[in-house]
Amino acid sequence: MNYFKKAILGLIIFSSTASFAQSNYERSMQSMMKGDYKTAAAQLEKADAKTPDNAQVLQMLGYSYFQNREYEKCIATYSRLLTVKPTEVSAYYYRGIARLKIANDPKESLNTMRENFYLASLKDFTKAIEINGDEDAQMFQNRALAYKDFAIFKSFKAKKKEEKAACVALFNNSIADFQKVLTLQPLRKDIIDWVTYDKAQITSLK
Repeated sequence: MNYFKKAILGLIIFSSTASFAQSNYERSMQSMMKGDYKTAAAQLEKADAKTPDNAQVLQMLGYSYFQNREYEKCIATYSRLLTVKPTEVSAYYYRGIARLKIANDPKESLNTMRENFYLASLKDFTKAIEINGDEDAQMFQNRALAYKDFAIFKSFKAKKKEEKAACVALFNNSIADFQKVLTLQPLRKDIIDWVTYDKAQITSLK
């Protein structure tokens, strides 16, 4: 997935036509190319203040927050981007990962919002796939992992038959997405191992 490279290219194009804020853009681009996302975020925040609701700036700022593991800021920024550009695949994709990271954070273990983060993550990945089509293995892989992690989370409290059945359905969704990855990228051992894991979890719930 080349979203980062596309975003960099977009930033170069935009910065060349926005001289009044060009220095911030150029500095942020240089910082990102060096892997210094903290400096990039600081410069992009200044650019955002000068050119609010600019899709290119929001895309780069969201990605910088993502790389800095500032997931709440990442989510908020990509949500702003989607109000400006509702079909931006990278916004759904990275927001989905950020939401999954929060859901899986041990510090969130007692947070009543944890399930909502899983559901929102799955919704983001599904929307990204809907927009981008069925040829991106990485999208299916991440949605499969989200289904798996959500199923594990739900299984801890699953006592009743219908609760276990709901967990099995989530694991089956995970397997289906992993199988799509294998269709696009056959013989990937890591994916085969995850399918085996999901099937073992289903067996344990029966």
